[in-house]
Amino acid sequence: MSGTQRSDIHAGLEVKIVLKKDQRTGTLTSGVVKDILTKSPNHPHGIKVRLESGDVGRVEEIL
Repeated sequence: MSGTQRSDIHAGLEVKIVLKKDQRTGTLTSGVVKDILTKSPNHPHGIKVRLESGDVGRVEEIL
């Protein structure tokens, strides 16, 4: 499942995100959603979230 719809994402969900510094390489970081930072209902590049680890990035994949 892709992470472009805000309604599909909630706190406590396990996801893979791409960090800003990894956008060129596409390296994914796994973690659990703490906060949803994107306000709009959808975003073509993925909903921006903060993980419990503190990492911020756009959701590429919902696990």
